[in-house]
Amino acid sequence: MPIHVASRRRTAASLAAAFPGAEVVDVTSRAAEPWVRLSPFYPHGGIPVPYSEGVTGQSVEGIWQALKVFGTADVDPAKLAVTGMRGIKRTVRRHGPVLGHRTGLTGTELLPYEAARRLVYLPSYRWVLEHRVADLVERLRRADGAGEVVLLDYTVNGDVADPRTPLSHAALLRSWIQGSWPAETAAETVTGTAAGATPA
Repeated sequence: MPIHVASRRRTAASLAAAFPGAEVVDVTSRAAEPWVRLSPFYPHGGIPVPYSEGVTGQSVEGIWQALKVFGTADVDPAKLAVTGMRGIKRTVRRHGPVLGHRTGLTGTELLPYEAARRLVYLPSYRWVLEHRVADLVERLRRADGAGEVVLLDYTVNGDVADPRTPLSHAALLRSWIQGSWPAETAAETVTGTAAGATPA
C-alpha cells in the first residue's frame, strides 16, 4: 500500500476525505512521542558531522545550520550542541544571503545548495534512520504493509534537486521505507572559500 506525504496544516477532515481509512502519523517537531523522534530537529546526539572526522551533532537540523555560511557569518559550531528543538535555525534576515554549506567545520570549500542537500543533509538524516529510529521505521513499514499511511510534514517536497521549497524529511522517510533513497553524490562542483574567513 502507498505511503503519502501531506501538509500538517491540513485539517483532520481534509485528510480523512483525501485518504479515507489511512493511518495518519505526524513526524514533525510538534509531534507526540515516539514519532517526534523522526523530526530532523530531535536531539538524538552522536550524529556524525559530514567532512568533520570525530565531530558529532545533537540533531540533523543542528548540523545543517552549523555548516551554513552566510554573507556576514561563517559556520556556527554552537548549533551542534543545541539539545532543544528551538533556537537552531540561522536566518538570512540576520546574517545575509546564504553562500553555501562548508565542507566541515574547518573545510576550505562551499557546497552549492543541492550538493549540500545530498552530501550533508541526506547522510545525516539517513544515519538517524539507521542508528536512532530503526524501530519506528520498522513500525511504519509494517503499517504500510497493512494499509495506507499518511506522513505529516510542513513541506511535501521530496525532490532533492528542487530548490524552490524546503526538502520534506517525511518524503525522505517514505523514500527510505520504499527503498528509493536519493543519491548522496553531487553533480555540481564545490566552490572555494578559505576556511575560517568571513565571506564577503
